[in-house]
Amino acid sequence: MTLKREKVRKDTLKHQGKRQQLAKVVEGKGIKDEKVLEAIKKIPRHLFMDSSFEDHAYQDKAFPIAADQTISQPYTVAFQTEVLQVKKGDSVLEIGTGSGYQTAMLCELGAKVYSIERQQELFKKTKLFLSKIGYRPRYLAFGDGYKGLPDYAPFDRIIVTAGAPFVPKPLLSQLKVGGRMVIPVGKDLQVMTLFERKSETEFEKTEFGNFRFVPLLEDKN
Repeated sequence: MTLKREKVRKDTLKHQGKRQQLAKVVEGKGIKDEKVLEAIKKIPRHLFMDSSFEDHAYQDKAFPIAADQTISQPYTVAFQTEVLQVKKGDSVLEIGTGSGYQTAMLCELGAKVYSIERQQELFKKTKLFLSKIGYRPRYLAFGDGYKGLPDYAPFDRIIVTAGAPFVPKPLLSQLKVGGRMVIPVGKDLQVMTLFERKSETEFEKTEFGNFRFVPLLEDKN
C-alpha cells in the first residue's frame, strides 16, 4: 500500500503580487493603518482556504470554509483591526478563531493572542495549521466565546468575529480599563460596535456601519 502524499502548497511571487493588489483595494475602501495594510500584503490568505478555491483567495470577499463558517472579507478583517488599534505587546482576546486569518493578522501586529473557537472541527484544524505556517498565538481554546477566558483576563483588546445578538457581559468585564472591544451586534444584519472602557463601571459606545457575519453560537449546556 502506498500512502498518498499531501501536495505542498507554496506562496509564490504571483500570490504576493495578488496580495499587493488586495491591499490597494482595501486601502481604496478607506483603510489607512499602514501596519494593517502591510499585514494583508504579508499573510498568505490562499493557504487558509481549500486549494480548489485558491482563485478566490485574493478577492475582497468572504468565502465558505469548514463547519458552515466563513473566512471573513479582507476589508472586514482590516476594518475591525483598524478600529481595535492594536499595539505591539497588547493582550488580545479573539472570539471566533475560524480559519485563523484574523488570528494571523493580530500576530503580525505583535499582539499576544488568546483565541476561542466553538466548532471543534475548525479548532483542531486551525490550531495545527497556524503553527505549521509560523503563527503562534499565546493560547487557543475550544469553548464558548460568550464566556471569554476569565483565567487570562483582563485583556487590552477584545475582538468578536461573529454576529452577536447581544453584547456578552463577561466579555465587557474581561476588558481592561482603557481597553477597546470591537463586536458586530445584531441578528440578521450586524452593526459594528466599539466599546471603550473608561472606568470600572463606564463604557463609551461607538457604532459604525452594517456588516454581515455568521452567528456567534452559545453553549446552552
